[in-house]
Parts: sequence; C-alpha cells; structure tokens
Amino acid sequence: MKDPQIDYAAVFRALPGMVALLTPDLVYADANEDFLRLVGRTREQLLGRYIFDVFPENPNDPAAAGMQETKASMLRVVTSGERETMALLRYDIEDSARPGHWVEHYWSPVNAPVLDADGEVTLIVHRVEEITELVRAGRGADTGEDGDGRRGEVLEAELYTRSRELQEVNERLRRAHAREREVALALQAAMLPAPTPVGHHRAAVRYRPAVGALNVCGDWYDLVDLHGDRIAVAVGDVVGHGLEAACVMGQLRSALSAAARVADGPARALDALGLYARHVPGAQSTTVVKVYIDWDTHTLAYSSAGHPPPALLHPDGSVTFLDRATDPPLGARPEHVPRPQARTAFTEGAVLVLYSDGLIERRDEDIDVGLARLADSLVRHGGSGPEEMADALLADLLPPTGSTDDTALVIIRL
Repeated sequence: MKDPQIDYAAVFRALPGMVALLTPDLVYADANEDFLRLVGRTREQLLGRYIFDVFPENPNDPAAAGMQETKASMLRVVTSGERETMALLRYDIEDSARPGHWVEHYWSPVNAPVLDADGEVTLIVHRVEEITELVRAGRGADTGEDGDGRRGEVLEAELYTRSRELQEVNERLRRAHAREREVALALQAAMLPAPTPVGHHRAAVRYRPAVGALNVCGDWYDLVDLHGDRIAVAVGDVVGHGLEAACVMGQLRSALSAAARVADGPARALDALGLYARHVPGAQSTTVVKVYIDWDTHTLAYSSAGHPPPALLHPDGSVTFLDRATDPPLGARPEHVPRPQARTAFTEGAVLVLYSDGLIERRDEDIDVGLARLADSLVRHGGSGPEEMADALLADLLPPTGSTDDTALVIIRL
C-alpha cells in the first residue's frame, strides 16, 4: 500500500488553535485559519510583514510590555535553536474595523524553532492560546454580583502577578547562564593562549565557542616542542559544558602536555592521560587525538581516543585522513590494553589539520559528509598559509550564524 500523499500546507491551515510561522527576521511567512480569525486579520495583511508592524504595542497603556517580551523570546529561539514557553502575556490588539480602538487580550504563547539540515533556524512556529475569555470569566463580569466580581479581579491579579514573577525568574536564570558563559570563556581563553613558535614551521590555531548556548569550553588544542626537529600536537573535546568542562579541559590539557614530553609516542601519551582521567570527575568519555611530527624523518606518528581523524593535505592536492589508530574515548577501554599507534610519511609542503567535531558534524548527517566537505575546502585553499587557511575553513564549514558546538582547529604547514 502506497503512503498517502499529504498536503501539509492544507494541514497547517486547518490546525486547531492559533499557529503562525515567522522568519528569523520576525516576518510572517504563514498563519493558519484560527490565527487569522482570532486576531481579526487577513492573510494578505500578515504575510511578508514584520510582526510588530502588524501588531504594535498599545500606545494607551504605558505599562505594556507584550511587544518587548515577545520579541526577546523569538530572538532567543533564533539564537539558541530551542523552544521557549512564555509566561501569561497581556498584548492588546487594535480593532482593524475601528482604528484607534484597542481590544484587551491575554495570551499564552509558545515559540519553537524549525531547523534545517545544518541545525540553523529557518522558521519560528508561534503557537498562541488566547485566554482572554478565561480571564474575563474569572472577573465574574457576567454575574453582576459585586462580591463575585471582586473575587474574580483578585484571582486575575494574582494569576497575572504569578506569571510576571515566573517571567522574572526565567530572565534572572538567563542572565546567570550568560554570566557563567562569560566566565567559562574567559577561563578557556586563559588556558588556550596563542602557541609558541614551532621552530621555522608555520602553524595556526583557532577556537570558536558555540553560539547562544552554554555548550562551550570543552574543546582544546595544544602544541609541544620536543627534542630535535619534532613537535607534538593535540586536539581534544571534553563531554559537558560551561565552567565544569573548562576546568576539566584545563586539567587534561596540562596532563597531556606533560605526558607528551616524556612518552615515547602518542599512544603512550594517551595511555598516561587515560589513567589520569579516571581520577578526574567529568573527564570520562573525553575524545582526543595526538600527533607527533618528526621533520628529520618526515613522518607522522598518531593515535586517537575516539576523536575525528586528522586530515593530511598532500602537495598534489589529495587528502588523506589519519584513521588507522582509532580507539575508544578516555575511560572507555581496559587499562591493560595498549592504545594503537600508526605512522605515515609526509612530503615537505603538506598541511596537517587537527580539529574537533564542531567543525564537521551536523545533525541528521553522516560524518562522512562532513569529512568530504572538509577535504573539499582544504583542496580549494591548499595554496594559502596556515592563518589564511584557518579562517577560510571556518568560513566554509561553520554556519554563518555560528555553530551549536564549540570548535578547536590546528593547522600546520609541514
């Protein structure tokens, strides 16, 4: 039996309850029949117009805040990509048949994002329950009894007050989260300074925090000078977010940097880090990749603990992913089993790229698609220096409005 062909546009317009679609710029894209009927507007009066041009604030109410709160909620949804339920809202509407006459309305709104394949917000679903009649009924306006009317007014005032209090609590929580994000980013910046020069070799590093979320500060990079014409480079990703992830990141980065100076290869360095991570709360399931670069022998030795494979751009324009020594993340393997290590040769002029998953992974997309996108960008910018290439990769691979995950990137011209 064939699946039925569903006209989703017709379904949307027939949905019970008030639903409208807006662009990230808060312009009406569509509205269902109940929305049009209850706000007293035609589809032509809405589509293509800015929401607050259609529904401005009541100029006769100096305490009106419906427009400000609705706008703030919708912009948070665009930034965070997360649904937001607003508190009870009074937002009066001008009678389209009687200009200058404003009708009292109470609403219970929910704003939800519609995401594309890259996790970017393409539309806002604005669903509204009108509860004006419920509020009026609570006043006892139809009973004609003063006592009932007064009790109804008290009930309305208490309901509205509690709703405002909830809105204020939510706003305080948002401000607290914003402060934690700022502190975590400052800590991250202090622990991820610009790398010291690696001899005559050119390197570039980048860190990009997630946009509009606390999902930041788990990614790190590190470059360590070794004896001879050698360096060790690493990129890691701690599970978690905010201050806790930043603190764990700092401990693991320092431990791996120390281990790299005494271990005889990347796998042994990761073995030492794995033992250390077992005693650091929050360090379990961290992913990290370590590469030792030896310019005397023109070889790369590498080992990965569940991390995306480094990319090696060869002078002929081909790209190889270093994926022959991948093991589970930290804390997810037996202690007595040594981690694998692989070695590959490189030609002078090649480019080594280490990165965290924020650079390539997208929701509902196979990782191979992201790796192919990275390889294509590397080939197109292969003639650039590390600094220019780092900026080009970020511009090509991260969404224009920023990623929902933080990103670490290291590029070295070999």
